[in-house]
Amino acid sequence: MTDAELASFVSSLPKVELHVHLEGAMRPALLLALACRRGVSLPASDETGLAEFFRFRDFEHFVEVYLLCSKCLRDPEDFQLLVEDFLGEQERQNVRYTEAHLTISTHLANGANGGEIADALRESIRRAEKERGIGLRLIADIVRNVPYERADQTVEWALAHREGLVVALGMSGKEESPCDPFRSHFAAAEQEGLGRVAHAGEQTSAADVKRVLEACRPQRIGHGIRAVEDPELLDELVRRRLPLEVSPTSNVRLGNADSYDAHPLATLYSRGVPLSINTDDPAFFGTTLVEEYLHAARMLDLEPQGVAGLARAAVGHSFLPATAQAEIESEIDREAARALEALGE
Repeated sequence: MTDAELASFVSSLPKVELHVHLEGAMRPALLLALACRRGVSLPASDETGLAEFFRFRDFEHFVEVYLLCSKCLRDPEDFQLLVEDFLGEQERQNVRYTEAHLTISTHLANGANGGEIADALRESIRRAEKERGIGLRLIADIVRNVPYERADQTVEWALAHREGLVVALGMSGKEESPCDPFRSHFAAAEQEGLGRVAHAGEQTSAADVKRVLEACRPQRIGHGIRAVEDPELLDELVRRRLPLEVSPTSNVRLGNADSYDAHPLATLYSRGVPLSINTDDPAFFGTTLVEEYLHAARMLDLEPQGVAGLARAAVGHSFLPATAQAEIESEIDREAARALEALGE
């Protein structure tokens, strides 16, 4: 398969995305419009300037951009505009279902009404399901390095808005901050049947993955690439079938991997660690899920069946009901079979 044929195949392949932040999916044109509406000063007045602003120096600069975008989301219609723009892009890439992180506590601290946000988001999601045939559910994020009371707000909001909206409690933020204070929050989510995911082992070390596994009992790990530093931890991930949500371009752009060639994806894959391919913050990093799949195909030297295997794995790692998973998996299998037939295989 030529590069062009592979790109066409990946574009047409039904996909699921499990690690993407709504705030980080705010494309420059929408950021400019929202900033103008809300009177938020930006460091640039056009998309080219914002693209330059998005050239991250380090994780602190990334957080600065993230918070600036969050300030532009105030009223329910702002969140609807973001979701509708995001889902339009997901539809273009044939992403059939997405589980997206939302740091709701940041917006509550900025004065937004949590109930109104939930109602607005739910309305946009229902419309996308009806008109576009694509799904979206949210992961409400606890931030490790902000006041603990915000974690209480996050769990309360997540549990109150599970119907048609929130599928999991998540955790993000600086890995230098402890995760142990959030044991009770994740225990409450588990008790109530809410999914559990957590960022770990992106910026620091494999030890952070171990701490998060013990304290939060997540069902998926966001990033987790530092697990390659600990062979015993890799064995545990394989034994427990505990998936990592890998975002190659994010890791390279934030300096957590020196290059695509130096990225640990190939090691994780060869060791049999369950994983999915994701964008993390596509607008910030100038990437798409199609491009991330193409990076992964090159890094892992995959043919169409192998790429389809990555897509199937993501479906299986989602919080979708089994019947919905089976439907998307069947679509993936049909597209893979069509591609092989076209190649005469």
